[in-house]
Amino acid sequence: MKNLKINRKRMVAIKFVMSLYLMTVTENGFTQTYEPAWQSLDKRETPTWWTDAKFGIFIHWGLYSVPAYAPVNEVKGVYEKYAEHYENRLIQGNKLFTAHHRKFYGEQFKYSDFAPMFKAEYFKPDDWADLFVKSGAKYVVLTSKHHDGFCLWPSAGSYKWNSVDVGPHRDLAGDLTNAVKAKGLKMGFYYSLLEWSNPLYKPETIDNYVENHMLPQMKDLVTRYKPEVIFADGEWDYESEKLRSTKFLSWLYNESTVRNTVVVNDRWGKETRSKHGGYYTTEYDLVHDTKGIGEKAAHSWEESRGMGTSYGFNRFETLDHYFTSQQLINLLIDKVSNGGNLLLNIGPDANGLIPAIMQERLLDIGAWLKVNGEAIYGSSSWTKKPQNTKDQNIFFTVKDKDLYVICTKWPQVGIAVPSVKKADKISLLGSSAPVKTIIKNGSLRIQAPTLNPATMPCKYAWVFKIENFN
Repeated sequence: MKNLKINRKRMVAIKFVMSLYLMTVTENGFTQTYEPAWQSLDKRETPTWWTDAKFGIFIHWGLYSVPAYAPVNEVKGVYEKYAEHYENRLIQGNKLFTAHHRKFYGEQFKYSDFAPMFKAEYFKPDDWADLFVKSGAKYVVLTSKHHDGFCLWPSAGSYKWNSVDVGPHRDLAGDLTNAVKAKGLKMGFYYSLLEWSNPLYKPETIDNYVENHMLPQMKDLVTRYKPEVIFADGEWDYESEKLRSTKFLSWLYNESTVRNTVVVNDRWGKETRSKHGGYYTTEYDLVHDTKGIGEKAAHSWEESRGMGTSYGFNRFETLDHYFTSQQLINLLIDKVSNGGNLLLNIGPDANGLIPAIMQERLLDIGAWLKVNGEAIYGSSSWTKKPQNTKDQNIFFTVKDKDLYVICTKWPQVGIAVPSVKKADKISLLGSSAPVKTIIKNGSLRIQAPTLNPATMPCKYAWVFKIENFN
């Protein structure tokens, strides 16, 4: 009888502890345990902060920012123009890269010799963060480590091959994280699963590389800086099982301090893109099975690209290689209206300065978003929108009960909006000018107001808001 009473007391205590645990995890929003298997991990929904954000800043910055070279006119392939692939092009014996390297640095100059030259002496993280806020971006993703293995934080697994031990002698990732978060933006990291020159990164030692180098580095990044985006890359050599990707993600979703808010992409093994992980990724509209994306937007996705031909800074790019502000704003509109996000890249130089042309482009986007942001942030693709065409200049987004008609060219004639039977109010964002409309036979027709350059609410694109439509 005595033992029975003790057992009952233990059961009561256990039930009490479990109830407290359930209350805690419910309050934190963490109510599910994810197993280290895609069948379980893929059930996790992308946190809404990311799907609402729509616009982020990508930053490719590292040793490749010192030579800052890739051919721009001599080649046609997209990847051949990536300056951040400088080391691998030398390893491969690429004629253009090797000739450039030999001419300006000499036969005996190794890629690792760029490390002391990567000084970042003018890097001011607060100024960077201010620029990102003015751009209208809601999150930032920094290359913590690209394929060359050089880390922008004091990773214990990269002794003498990180920005604290050599070069800047500074925790670049940590300093930028603090500045970005202080401005109210979300901070994330790109992390390369592969390393071109790591002696362990080969089939016979890949298990050692993953368990004792790669996984500890990723956990270190998460534990130190609490990023809310992890953009994995370099997954194409091995399947996710060999890379232990599901092991890491189950830890990330179940145990890490960012388990409720962190967002990840789909680059976790050579079989995972557009199939497993978090949001799907396109890159210069490539590197993805894009069938269905855009028209249906059935899964959260994101397009990333540089303003020019490269992610890493390429000093040989000219104005002809850069997207104009008009083109970049049109790009943002296109991706968002099709249900995606845009992660627009900047490539700072080795001194830590963001090129003026990149700053100008970001400020132009921010000025446009300041007027028209309500048509972008928190919006979704309109299920009844007309089918996309190659040369279209009218796009649609929806938020709550409002429909937004985004015109990338000023409408000289009336705009026909199908499938609109009624609306409470129709206006031009940023303007008080009256907008003439008529609804007939289940279609809305909008006549743009007569404006001049002095009364235009913004440049580049214009948004008509249709409130409480049906």
